[in-house]
Amino acid sequence: MTDARAARCWFIAPLNLLAAGVARLPQKMLLALGVLLTWLSWPLMGKRRHYARVNIALCFPGLDAAAQRRLLYQNLRATVIGTLELVRAWYAPASQLRGTFDVAGLENLRQAHAQGRGVLLLSAHFTHVDLGGRLLSEALGTRFSVMVRRNNNPCIERLQDQARLRVFAQTIDKKDMRALLRALGKGGVVGYVADQDFNYQHAFVPFFGIPAATLTAVSVLARRSGAIVLPYWFNREADSRYRLQVEPQWEGWPSEDPAADAARYMAELEKVVRRNPEQYLWVHRRFKTRPPGEKGFYK
Repeated sequence: MTDARAARCWFIAPLNLLAAGVARLPQKMLLALGVLLTWLSWPLMGKRRHYARVNIALCFPGLDAAAQRRLLYQNLRATVIGTLELVRAWYAPASQLRGTFDVAGLENLRQAHAQGRGVLLLSAHFTHVDLGGRLLSEALGTRFSVMVRRNNNPCIERLQDQARLRVFAQTIDKKDMRALLRALGKGGVVGYVADQDFNYQHAFVPFFGIPAATLTAVSVLARRSGAIVLPYWFNREADSRYRLQVEPQWEGWPSEDPAADAARYMAELEKVVRRNPEQYLWVHRRFKTRPPGEKGFYK
């Protein structure tokens, strides 16, 4: 990197120091800081508040207005706390994470990995998605790769990629299917989330009863690579501990029908989200892409 480019990224070193300190906060203090930051940042989250409010109204029509407002606040609080949990995922030493989580179904991942085939850990955009991956790698005792969205700002991308590579084996761009197939072909384990709005290679399948543009390439890639696909879910419990769940591969998944596979993915995800709806990333425009002739929701 040239001196000029390094100068433009001057903030990386102080941010790394700050992040390392935040990552070492006790859990109760981290959560309390998240509550404070939610209150402070509330005026700045107007657009995201709007997206989350629309999504909650669409997906939970049975809740009255007061209950929807409570869920909105809980979700924005979880989203802000999720930023701090992201910092913990990238910067916390392993000793800081011991005893903070429970894992169910780890034997499903060990058995699949022992077969020498690639393993695709299929999850979703919960507010603490990176921490969920970090905790699973700690439980497994080895690092695995993750699919990521690159940042358009080169300095921020450099910061993020360096941080992720502290705890994950490899970062693969979400559109780099060749790199994903190579990793799976070598018997690697790759974490993948494909539940956000996709305006390409998609099918409209139900999510909370609403047609949602959902990527159909996941099951196609699984068939091409011969990988084992294991659903992986995680949440923060009321006692502040994290619960991780690695499920067996869904029977008959992947099939020869990518749209049906995408519908199964969304149906399984919906069941998980309903258990802790405040911890899903509702600030994303999940229903942005609409079927032809159907009006948008977010204007």
